[in-house]
Amino acid sequence: MTHTVHPFAHRLGILRDWRSRWFAKRGTYQEFLRSDVLLREFLEKRLKGFYVSSIEMERNEKSLKILVATSRPGLIIGRGGEGSEKLKADIMKFVKKHSLAVPGDVKIEISEVRSPESNAAIVAHMVAEGLEKRMPFRRILKQTADKVMANRDVLGVRIALAGRLGGADMARHEEIKKGRIPLQTFRADIDFAKARALIPQDELGIKVWIYKGEVFEDMPTK
Repeated sequence: MTHTVHPFAHRLGILRDWRSRWFAKRGTYQEFLRSDVLLREFLEKRLKGFYVSSIEMERNEKSLKILVATSRPGLIIGRGGEGSEKLKADIMKFVKKHSLAVPGDVKIEISEVRSPESNAAIVAHMVAEGLEKRMPFRRILKQTADKVMANRDVLGVRIALAGRLGGADMARHEEIKKGRIPLQTFRADIDFAKARALIPQDELGIKVWIYKGEVFEDMPTK
């Protein structure tokens, strides 16, 4: 019987840090957790199509900082910062509507992902975009895998699709793999992401693994 683990959670405290960073006093943990989960879901829907890599949250008693990493920061920030101000207003409106446990001061930091082809979340969004445009799924798998492997930082890639591929009546599983993906090696820097593509027949599930080599103590973490 296999023991499948999440590649990100498997490396927490070793190569990865938590995506929500805060300490809760007694009786406030549930409120903080609920607000983080709802805010993350809202931001994922609000920023769909902007190729968001990750959404991280840091909070203390006075402020909440939301860190958004994307390959298209200019589209989110907008001209003269109008986009980020509107995003902050939408967040405050959502917080008020759902009575979330959020401090009065909310800060948004938007950073750029320099190498989107080596980022699993962005690659998953690219695959989803191609599937939603009705492109042949095998061509998408091959072209995306080739594009990812063309990056010199990448040593291996695996992309898996599941669902009614090509509009078929029966769901099936297809995947492509190039290079190495050592999932059980703790020091292996494996980026993992999941996404969904909405097609007329159903939803298609997408999983992406990208291996960028091994990280040792005397090396800076990528």
